[in-house]
This record gives sequence, structure tokens and C-alpha cells, in this order.
Amino acid sequence: MSVEKMEKTVIEAVNKLEKLKVGESLAAELSWCWFSFKNDQNPVGLIEKSEKALELFKAAREKNSRAVSKKLVEDLEKILVLN
Repeated sequence: MSVEKMEKTVIEAVNKLEKLKVGESLAAELSWCWFSFKNDQNPVGLIEKSEKALELFKAAREKNSRAVSKKLVEDLEKILVLN
């Protein structure tokens, strides 16, 4: 996955976390980890926070399948597989 697609996915995930009003601190941490990754290319924090976001999104989809798009969940999973 290209850096541009990763950035789009991470930004979308941050926006969705804020919109769902779950994991507000996670949204800020994921955003910080993305900018850190762009600077040092170390994906450890990005992977950790993306996994937590993915868990929240899957739980939200179980309650309401329209709460989080299937594409967002799949794109986050792709980020985790690539890193």
C-alpha cells in the first residue's frame, strides 16, 4: 500500500473515531503516530494504534453495520498486514 493510501486511511480512521465519539484519545494518538511514522519510518506505534482502532471499528460494526464502512476496516487490515 502506498504512503498516500495509508495516509488517507489513517486520516479517515481518525475522523471516524472522532465522529463515533469513541476513543477520542486514540484518535489523537493515531494521528500523532502517523506523523511520527512519516518522519522516522518506524511503524511500531502506528501498528499498535491501528490495531486498537480496528478493534473499536469491528465492535461498532457488530452493533450497527453502517456505523463504520467495510472498506475502512479492510484498508486498516491492509496497513497492518503490510507492516
